[in-house]
Amino acid sequence: MRMGRVSRRAFAVAALSAFTMMPRASAASGRRGGAPDSEMRGVWLASVANRDWPSKPGLTASQQRAELLTHLDTAVRNRLNTVFFQVRPTADALWPSPYEPWSQYLTGTQGKDPGWDPLGTAVKEAHARGLRLHAWFNPYRIAAHADPARLAPSHPARENPDWVVTYGGKLFYNPGLPEVRAFVEDAMLHAVAKYPVDGVHFDDYFYPYPVAGQTFDDDDAYDEHGDGFPDRAAWRRDNIDRLVRETADRVKEVRPSARFGISPFGVWRNAATDPAGSDTRAGVQTYDDLHADTRKWVREGWIDYIVPQLYWNIGFAAADYAKLVPWWAKVARDSPTQLYVGEALYKAGDPAQPAAWQETAELSRHLTLAGKYAQVRGHVYFAARDVAADRIGSMARVVADHYGQPASPPR
Repeated sequence: MRMGRVSRRAFAVAALSAFTMMPRASAASGRRGGAPDSEMRGVWLASVANRDWPSKPGLTASQQRAELLTHLDTAVRNRLNTVFFQVRPTADALWPSPYEPWSQYLTGTQGKDPGWDPLGTAVKEAHARGLRLHAWFNPYRIAAHADPARLAPSHPARENPDWVVTYGGKLFYNPGLPEVRAFVEDAMLHAVAKYPVDGVHFDDYFYPYPVAGQTFDDDDAYDEHGDGFPDRAAWRRDNIDRLVRETADRVKEVRPSARFGISPFGVWRNAATDPAGSDTRAGVQTYDDLHADTRKWVREGWIDYIVPQLYWNIGFAAADYAKLVPWWAKVARDSPTQLYVGEALYKAGDPAQPAAWQETAELSRHLTLAGKYAQVRGHVYFAARDVAADRIGSMARVVADHYGQPASPPR
């Protein structure tokens, strides 16, 4: 989800706000009847490319553990209640897995035992601090390079080269192969069975983001499995629908208490493409480009929660946060799927971002606005490193304005 995020987020989007605000307790108080509401207050803790943790590969086990606990303590200090911990960033594992090798982001060498169990430790220590821990998986990304020889010798992608598609200088599992879907589900569900995680989380990568001038080569899979579909795009969407439905069912079988959710790119379709879409000019539409029918998953209630990544400021001409929130609120209306909003804390104070992101109060204004919509049940911040650094005090302002009291996450 998070690799290459800043460049992808340059895609222009906006949304039409035509829906009636629904009354709710003030977002500034975060309370109804004088008591704290249940609301999601989450943070993503990314391991891919050592984005948040560990700070670099090759640290000792004790150093890695200390850094991890510091992130958990920082979440508690900011009155957050849920950590989305990336434990399968690139078809690898941050726990002892019989399916896939240890992640290279731990030791610098894929397959090398780090000498401890990061996921097991994270679950135990999060719970000890009163935090929920959602295990965050990337289903199909294999590597951020195109050389299978750089993978661990026992890597399933090397043992099953017909599962692999090279695209955009990267390696991906082919979502169109039923055996691939079964394998990635098994690999992820092993962690869910092994540890008392509170949730299972996917990010925004399904079919890969488009690369100009390149074609994702799934011809053989489509020839074999694409009968009965009007076109390849419909077949691809069905492949992702199957992954979502099957994962949801298997999570409930393996660990009924765990919740299953997804954090997609913030635009389903443009209104110019589909009248049901948002009034946007998006360079990417999840339905058409990632073959992820995110709106359908919510309307059908297939997932427990959705966290659209609404990583734009209020008033941004091409992608106004104030217009995207009500579009998603309408989608979630009358659905059992809970809506949280993904927030771009990483942009706050970044001089490359628009002027609004240089204002300490921008994120706090997001929560005030979203608090007017009953469907919005909380927020998740990208990402842990930025919560810790809090470059211009935006997170501190959110805590002061909205998180005066602790709150439990929704159930």
